[in-house]
Amino acid sequence: MKKSILYIICVLLTTHTTLIAQTTNTTVSSTSEKEVKQVIQNMFQAMLQADTSSLRTCFSDKVIFQTIVNKPEGAMINTVSINDFIQSIGKQAPNALDERIEFGAIQVDPLMATVWTPYTFYLKGQYSHKGINSFQLVKFKEGWKIQYLIDTRYK
Repeated sequence: MKKSILYIICVLLTTHTTLIAQTTNTTVSSTSEKEVKQVIQNMFQAMLQADTSSLRTCFSDKVIFQTIVNKPEGAMINTVSINDFIQSIGKQAPNALDERIEFGAIQVDPLMATVWTPYTFYLKGQYSHKGINSFQLVKFKEGWKIQYLIDTRYK
């Protein structure tokens, strides 16, 4: 009888500890996911406002921008520097660049996150193209930053 009671107590304690750990991990993951999404939303808001100062804060110092272009001979990849990207945004009037996203798959690790966002892009109020963005973010001391962004573009 004593062994049975001891066994039940051990099972209950183990189950309780496991549930607390899972709840804590879910809360941390949920908070991190919100932070990651916020960086991406900040990026698109800065683009919409043509706010190059705010835009730059969304990226790591060594961010990589790439676009997959569908050519008759197959997929080609174009790479753009952070400075060229930010300068191109700064040349636009506010509300000229409107990229509307939906959050798809989001995976968050303590130091890295991957985010998939289907989008539709409007230039000066007119439909331009659609595609998929794939973000890789890194959590630095100052917070989450976009390290890598690759997208597709379709008419």
